[in-house]
Amino acid sequence: MSLFDTSPLAAAQAAKQAPLAERMRPRTLAEYSGQQHLLGDGKPLRLAIEHDDGGSMIFWGPPGVGKTTLAKIIAQVTQASFIEFSAVLSGIKEIKQVMVEAEKAAGFGSRTILFVDEIHRFNKAQQDAFLPYVERGTIRLIGATTENPSFEINAALLSRCRVYTLVALSEDEVLALLRRALADEERGLGAMGLEADDDALTTIAAYASGDARNALNALEVAAKLADGRGGKTITKALAAEAMQRRMLLYDKKGEQHYDIISALHKSVRNSDPDAALYWLGRMLEAGEDPMYCARRVVRMAVEDIGLAAPEALNLCLSARDAMHFLGQPEGGLALAQAVVYLALAPKSNAVYTAYNAVKSDIQATIAEPVPLHLRNAPTRLMKELNYGRDYQYAHDVEGRVADMECLPPSLAGRRYYQPTQEGRERQLAQRMEEISRIKAAKRG
Repeated sequence: MSLFDTSPLAAAQAAKQAPLAERMRPRTLAEYSGQQHLLGDGKPLRLAIEHDDGGSMIFWGPPGVGKTTLAKIIAQVTQASFIEFSAVLSGIKEIKQVMVEAEKAAGFGSRTILFVDEIHRFNKAQQDAFLPYVERGTIRLIGATTENPSFEINAALLSRCRVYTLVALSEDEVLALLRRALADEERGLGAMGLEADDDALTTIAAYASGDARNALNALEVAAKLADGRGGKTITKALAAEAMQRRMLLYDKKGEQHYDIISALHKSVRNSDPDAALYWLGRMLEAGEDPMYCARRVVRMAVEDIGLAAPEALNLCLSARDAMHFLGQPEGGLALAQAVVYLALAPKSNAVYTAYNAVKSDIQATIAEPVPLHLRNAPTRLMKELNYGRDYQYAHDVEGRVADMECLPPSLAGRRYYQPTQEGRERQLAQRMEEISRIKAAKRG
């Protein structure tokens, strides 16, 4: 048999030797898991597939959620030729060559779906090369990206494609895939006669974080470990060994989830950088969604640091962006940098407390109208009704501060924001005292 033998027998043999994730790749919409917001009855993408809509599209979503699989299913359902293209391995020369061949095929009535994985890796010139062919309908472009198309795909190409957002699979959906792979004798592991503890499958599903490919790869390794040692059961310990990481006690939906994020937040609040780093690490290493951690870190910046160190918010937003851009594990370092900074920064919850007081007053008092002197008067009738009367333009008065009440009458004089003497807030407190003296002098 030649290395390049493409006979049915060779193809069948190659299929058997393929990784489990490839062998279990869904072949029909009925086998496809997840994305019910797009593929459920009457949902937009399902209708487009069923009606053989020839429009180009972009699939945006995390790894392992079925972007490539879905493109292949669309090609099969619509009876189109499927050409898979990798933005990592191909350049503009290859793009043009494929386009020319697709145009020739179209002349004979053949339809072509060009699937471009990691399309965001193409530069602007490479993306522009698709435009005339997409515009003429020579090809149906389906691009897949893990990055936000608004930032990574040029506007001209994006305007000619519909963007569908795919989401990570739920743990239940991943569990169903694992059980199907264990039972399938034709493509899966059924011929090995293995069983798996529920804890083992649940653990694999939890650590996969919605990535079906990762989950099936881990299951395949665990199955080989069990079989190689003469066992017939995949245990939680085998699953841990297959994933090459120590199991951490963590439940992303249960008590551990809330306990550990609480420990992280309180360690930051108590200015303990070592504990903050430890609890952050516990969450990330246990498979918590890193963007959840990033959101909570941003919350800490505004709740516990506030205006004592206002740059903390920008730092945390930058850490969030770095995590989104880099992913794990590299992005974890940006979050680590943020929590150390927060732990060591001066602390103030003055804005947090002030805003809570505002919300309480809004609930407890009547919704008074805006005082007349604070209203604009763009029409003569409004001026006749005294809109804007007695308003003092701060830039025209001494000290740039007018002795003018800006709260509703029932709340006149109410003070919500009480700055601390920590960090930058000490300067804000001094400024507030200065403003009070200016107003007092004008009243006197």
